[in-house]
Amino acid sequence: MDLDLEGKVALVTASSRGLGRGSALALSQEGAKVVLSARGQEQLTATAAELPGETLTVASDITDPQAPADLVAAALERFGRLDIVVGNGGGPPRARALDVEDAGVLDAVNANLLAQIRLVRAALPHMQRSGWGRIVFVTSWSIKQPIPTLAYSNVARTGLWAWAKTAAQDLSGTGVTLNIVAPGSHATERSKELGVTGRMGDPDDFGRIVAFLCSGSTGFVNGTALMVDGGESVGLL
Repeated sequence: MDLDLEGKVALVTASSRGLGRGSALALSQEGAKVVLSARGQEQLTATAAELPGETLTVASDITDPQAPADLVAAALERFGRLDIVVGNGGGPPRARALDVEDAGVLDAVNANLLAQIRLVRAALPHMQRSGWGRIVFVTSWSIKQPIPTLAYSNVARTGLWAWAKTAAQDLSGTGVTLNIVAPGSHATERSKELGVTGRMGDPDDFGRIVAFLCSGSTGFVNGTALMVDGGESVGLL
């Protein structure tokens, strides 16, 4: 299936490894030019070398309030356009709900909610001018079924889902869509850090799902949270 991504420009944050890397790889394989961003330049350079298409690497901390605008500016300077944004970020530390602290909540919200909103705010005017754009957030299946030991993540990522669902209504009919992909356990460094065991998904397979949501055939898919969890969650809604 041709995803109609040849020549499109995609920005993928937290893309040096894991699900971000899988997403960047899939987009590159479909012909998109990819701007990769993460904190460490060395790993970014190594990841870029694995992608078949044209890339730009930008070492950046997405939690810095200025970072999203700088990333968008870098994409425009290099490629002259920006069509796709895949917003991804590192997960907050473990905590149960009654153990959270103010500072931890603020850090989680900044990294997993505000950073993504800032990214959209910076990228959206350029997409709207061209009348086409795809925005995809990588979150967690916890937006549908909170994970008891990841209270910080539950708060921030569920907040992002609420914001995205609302924002998608404002984008309806503009040619720009906004969706969420909610992964379950995948074979990533994050899963290792959390001590996850058992059956896990392939980050490269996950990336191909992200690429599909960014395709030219998904213009009527808007405001959706797509669960990619291998049946891990049990909720009906």
